[in-house]
Amino acid sequence: MKKSFGSLDFSHELTSGHALSLFWMPLFFAGGRIISMSTLETAVQKHLRYNLVVNLIDGAFFGFGWGFGSMTTILPLFLSRMTDSALMIGLIPAIHGVAWQLPQLFLANRLARLRLYKPMVMLFTLHERIPYLGLALVALAMPSLGARFTLVLTFLLILWQSIGSGLTANPWQSMIAKIIPSNWRGAFFGLQAALANGLIALTSLVAGFLLNRLDDRFDFALCFLLAAVGMGLSMFFLGLTREPVDEEKSIPDRQSFPWREWLTILRRDKNFSAFLLVRFLSGFASMGFNFYILYGLRRFGMDEETAGALTAVLTMTQVLANASMGWLGDRFGHRAMLVAGSLAVTFSSLLAWGGPTLVWLYPSFVFAGLANVAYWTIGMVFTTYFGTEETRPTYIGLSNTLVAPATLIAPLVGGWLTDAVGFQATFLASAIGGLVIALILIVLVRSPHRQS
Repeated sequence: MKKSFGSLDFSHELTSGHALSLFWMPLFFAGGRIISMSTLETAVQKHLRYNLVVNLIDGAFFGFGWGFGSMTTILPLFLSRMTDSALMIGLIPAIHGVAWQLPQLFLANRLARLRLYKPMVMLFTLHERIPYLGLALVALAMPSLGARFTLVLTFLLILWQSIGSGLTANPWQSMIAKIIPSNWRGAFFGLQAALANGLIALTSLVAGFLLNRLDDRFDFALCFLLAAVGMGLSMFFLGLTREPVDEEKSIPDRQSFPWREWLTILRRDKNFSAFLLVRFLSGFASMGFNFYILYGLRRFGMDEETAGALTAVLTMTQVLANASMGWLGDRFGHRAMLVAGSLAVTFSSLLAWGGPTLVWLYPSFVFAGLANVAYWTIGMVFTTYFGTEETRPTYIGLSNTLVAPATLIAPLVGGWLTDAVGFQATFLASAIGGLVIALILIVLVRSPHRQS
């Protein structure tokens, strides 16, 4: 396939005799008005369908790989062969979440000076994919390495993968926001997440089958190898993305102290500051979700088959919600989807809090799935509407890095509250948190897309 960005750079053509024809080419009539499209917008529209397809396939294969090496299921099972410490096993999702969020802001100043994001995306994304090959080798060599040394190597590889994900996140989101127009963005993020979640569910089942049937030495090694294959195919399609060079972008002066720009944004953009508050509180509002399975086991004597059924309900809800809520957000506003997600937190928590039988956990998991999609997928979409092409990386970095403490602290608060008072206290706190966030969204937050 021929890949060339030369055809997308019109700056040289504008100095030639074709300048007049290129001036009229981007004009079109809409509602009786002549709308002028920039050369960047013209190039984006030209490759829109292609970029949608290759990036959706990228997301699907990423989900395929993630299902074989999930931080919430497969890797905790792998670590359980080396340690009985629930604390160490429970650290995996926390390490991944914090390492994904923290690096994003510190890349913002560099990203603001780039006319192409893709080279940085491809460089950093290697570091979230190669570690799975390392995990496959470690799993294969575990009998020779011993449990303690294998445990250390596994945590180092998890940390490497998580930091790689965090370094990739901001340039990737900035690139997607550049090549996907705002009226397509919600549908794209939603459909990509739906495809990824669907493949995660499928490959997780395959991984469970392999772990049950294969010899202990080869089962996790094969899972991690398949994860690396999925990640490699995902990266291949990501590399096919056609990103136009932004020759119109105003490159800001290099700042020795970029934190001054961060503080200026937080002081001046009250709407964004209110949205940051929503992002921060959402971790505490949804902290009760982490204890639903444990509550079912202890309160109702739930068996493993029912736990699997509840997990399937959660996964399928997220698949359907990702596909629909992104599309609905493009048409009716993404703030409305965030409000709906916050109310879903309240409904989910109240059903878990007051449900007299195990059956009530099923709708509770459905509402939890809706809330997860709202806070994750819709939150990501909403963030991309803040700022300009020059300042968007800073907004993305602020919206993720500044909420990292909540990602780490919220599960600890939920665990402490559950141990000290009980499950009902945690669920009630989550229900109140959902209502508070919905109120903040209605009163203080406005859609930056609508304002622009």
